[in-house]
Amino acid sequence: MPSVSESPTKHIAAPERSLLQRMDALQRANDVRTRRAKLKRDLKAGRQPIHELLLEPPEYLETAKVFDLLLAVPKYGRVKVNKILSQCRISPSKTIGGLSQRQRAELVALMRR
Repeated sequence: MPSVSESPTKHIAAPERSLLQRMDALQRANDVRTRRAKLKRDLKAGRQPIHELLLEPPEYLETAKVFDLLLAVPKYGRVKVNKILSQCRISPSKTIGGLSQRQRAELVALMRR
């Protein structure tokens, strides 16, 4: 019986994408980045309240990091954002879409202070 180290390893690759599929994915990614950048500018300028985004995030914001979004809010720097996230027991690498209802509620309550 061959040992585990001697057994052949099978690598299953993802199917190849056509040029059209790759260009479509690139276009969608660019669109998401553009919309997020505009949203961050609106947050920074005070035109968009953070509470609404946390409670009802748009689809393009689901995969954004909570940490990055909170940094765009005026008067919130790295130290304050880390403190808020630790109080709410939220990892800095957590995405907006990955937040539980409890985490959303605690985060909104802290941000409204």
